[in-house]
Amino acid sequence: MTEEATKSNDARDDVPIAHRRYRKVLITTVLLTSVVAVVPLVIMTGINFNQYRSAFNFEVTRPMLRFVALGQQSMSTFLEQRRSILETTARETALDDLKNPEFLRGILDDVRTAFPDVIDLGLIDDRGIQVAHAGSRDVLGRDYAQFAWFREAGINGSSVSDVMLDESGVLHFDIVVRYSATNTSALRIAIDPDAFHWLGNFETFGYRDQGSECQGCHSLGVQASSDAFIINRNRVLQTPSVHFGQTLNLSLLPPLAARTEASLLEFDDDTGEALIVSYADVADSPFTVVLLSPRNALQAGSLSLRRDLLIFMAVSIVLIVTVVVGGSTYVVNRAREADLKRALYYHELEYSNKMAALGRLSAGVAHEINNPIAIINQKAGLLRDLMTLSTERPSREKILSLTDSILSSARRCGRITHNLLGFAKHMDVKQEVINLDRLLREVLGFLGKEASYRQVEVVFNYTGDSPSVVSDKGQLQQVFLNIINNAFAAVDDGGRIEIGIEQVEGHSVAVSITDDGAGIPEENLAHIFDPFFTTKEGSGTGLGLSITYGIVKKLGGRIDVSSEVGKGTRFTITLPVGEPNA
Repeated sequence: MTEEATKSNDARDDVPIAHRRYRKVLITTVLLTSVVAVVPLVIMTGINFNQYRSAFNFEVTRPMLRFVALGQQSMSTFLEQRRSILETTARETALDDLKNPEFLRGILDDVRTAFPDVIDLGLIDDRGIQVAHAGSRDVLGRDYAQFAWFREAGINGSSVSDVMLDESGVLHFDIVVRYSATNTSALRIAIDPDAFHWLGNFETFGYRDQGSECQGCHSLGVQASSDAFIINRNRVLQTPSVHFGQTLNLSLLPPLAARTEASLLEFDDDTGEALIVSYADVADSPFTVVLLSPRNALQAGSLSLRRDLLIFMAVSIVLIVTVVVGGSTYVVNRAREADLKRALYYHELEYSNKMAALGRLSAGVAHEINNPIAIINQKAGLLRDLMTLSTERPSREKILSLTDSILSSARRCGRITHNLLGFAKHMDVKQEVINLDRLLREVLGFLGKEASYRQVEVVFNYTGDSPSVVSDKGQLQQVFLNIINNAFAAVDDGGRIEIGIEQVEGHSVAVSITDDGAGIPEENLAHIFDPFFTTKEGSGTGLGLSITYGIVKKLGGRIDVSSEVGKGTRFTITLPVGEPNA
């Protein structure tokens, strides 16, 4: 049998080095190593993504808050400047002069020089009737007594109206200042809401560039994907909106809590698109500055980051799994090769141990064969003498008796050599039904002469039928021979060896071999199955019991030992009964 064939048989028959065992080890190693390597990577990638997303969200929403805060400040300044003009005019101009249309027109021209967004200027008496007017609109005599902004100006000293559309189709909003603390007459200016076009890209709504006086009004800037506009307290648009349409349309924003500081709000519009709103109320006015941006547009960079992280994680996982699979496969294959070599060496040791035992048995076997050979020689010589020296023909019965004796002795020699060769041959593992009594007596047949010569008494201490087991006959022979050999070595001449067999636990059989030798010291009992450990000074390799222990374990059994110095030692081999292979 070649070395490769031996390895193949060992791998098939030896459970510890079976291919399926290494496949299971490989799968377990790959899974556990991959989990240990990949799970932290996934966790850290998730943590990094959440951190980056939080930082990114902060970075993309901070400009929105800044835009709204600056817009709120700009509108407050815008309104305060025009309110200040009215307050200065009311404080420094006589009421009768304000009732003069020509004088009022001159004031309007001066105001328009600084603020071209002013449409007209008028004086409202304490009853709410417009009594003087300068401008293109025909509003002289109009009654404003029921307007909330007129009543608010009478109470607070000034007010700002919502954007409204008059009868002539002109969009405007009013700033009103009470004339004096003692006179509830009021000065009013109407302002074109187009003045708020600096909130966004005025070209989007077809606004004209209002010239050099508007050079700095677009400094806030707004992203192309964002929508900046103004609403009143009822969420009615005061300027056009990309999302909600023209001025005076009702915006579809959710209710906004009053905030004097820039705040954020998220909601989904009627199409399901996620929107982020930044807003702030303008003090002393009905206006709220709003900046609206789609979440997807703001998070485009975050999505790119997530894609990059996912690609990085996927590539890393592929590399990790590739390295783990390759490395584990290499290591497991090397381990299997090492185990195959170990198994081969172990089997060679078993065979060497068996050959060593055969060497010890050779003298007894030679003597056992010499007896039948001597009988054959004697009977054959007698037959020759009868045929050559006698003048009378030998009787048929005499010849048959001599030939039967010769054949019987020849068969005895054949049986002895067959048993010896069967024990010595390195046979493949073969499961078969084995009668333990017959097997033990065959093993003792090799030692019969030594027992007789040394007057060692061998006793079989069991009654009834001997149980059978399904196992490997050759390996059991070696197990029992090793232990019985140790028992013979332990006892003195005239000693006693007792062999017992009993059924235990229903599915096992225990074979006990007890000698009355010197015994084993307690400190050595824990080491007797260790390789190369021996108590035989000057002889022994220390491999017999180690190999015996390995064989018993491989056969699915166990071996126990108990000993007392000066009284003897007992080895108990417990074997599973087993079932024949189908």
